[in-house]
Amino acid sequence: MNYEKLEASARRRSRLGKIVTYALLTLWAVVVLFPFYWMVLTSVKSYSAYNSEWTPQLYTLSPTLENYVAAFTQVPLGDYFVNTIIFTLVTTAAMLIITVLAAYAFARLSFPGKDLVFTLFLSLMMIPSELVVITNYVTMTELDLRNSFPGLILPSVASVFYIYLLKENFAQVPDELYYAAKVDGASDGKYLFRVMIPICRPTIVTITILKVIECWNSYVWPRLITDDPEYFLLSVGIQEIRENGFGRENIPAMMAAVVAVSLPLIALFLIFRKKIMEGVSRGGMKG
Repeated sequence: MNYEKLEASARRRSRLGKIVTYALLTLWAVVVLFPFYWMVLTSVKSYSAYNSEWTPQLYTLSPTLENYVAAFTQVPLGDYFVNTIIFTLVTTAAMLIITVLAAYAFARLSFPGKDLVFTLFLSLMMIPSELVVITNYVTMTELDLRNSFPGLILPSVASVFYIYLLKENFAQVPDELYYAAKVDGASDGKYLFRVMIPICRPTIVTITILKVIECWNSYVWPRLITDDPEYFLLSVGIQEIRENGFGRENIPAMMAAVVAVSLPLIALFLIFRKKIMEGVSRGGMKG
């Protein structure tokens, strides 16, 4: 009898714990998602309706898409999209080539001073990226690469963190596979592309997605290296639109532009969220 009472009490405590946990998670989800809801809501309000609200309204009975039309017709948002896509694709492709080759060299090849070089390489992670912005700016200016795609792309094609993450993943692949491939006469290049990359695909997909997000949201460097609207990315273009496009008072149109910019990244994360988590977890494990 006492055992049944203890079991029932334990079930009640477990049920109460789950209720509290889900309640807190729901509250946190509302806090996190509310800014996105407010952004979308504002984007579907007309300019007159938005300005006529004395107190903010949490809904609208007359949604409109006129702000989205304005975002692509009154300002060159479409051109900024094209520039950002070019910048993202080229930068990500170059980063992948450099990251895969560097990670493979540190994980599998033997050369004098490899451990020292890798240690010095990792020490670069201790330097804030803001400290090298001026150096990069001076270098790109001296090479006459301001207001150009090479000037935008070159400082972003290498990442110490991504090389380290993929190197750790490559190191988990058993050495026996490498020796067996060498016995069969496979070159290092063939072993890399036919064995290592397929095995470590989740991590490669992860760093690809993270790099795409990083490029899409990049602001400081594009803002510094470009002052020609022909080369503006979305991050810079949105600020330019706010200052010289719709005007600071046209908040609904600005929110429509921000929603249009945010949707590709949200969709990308929702589609590949499992791959991201799997790749990060595999990159952090050993053995």
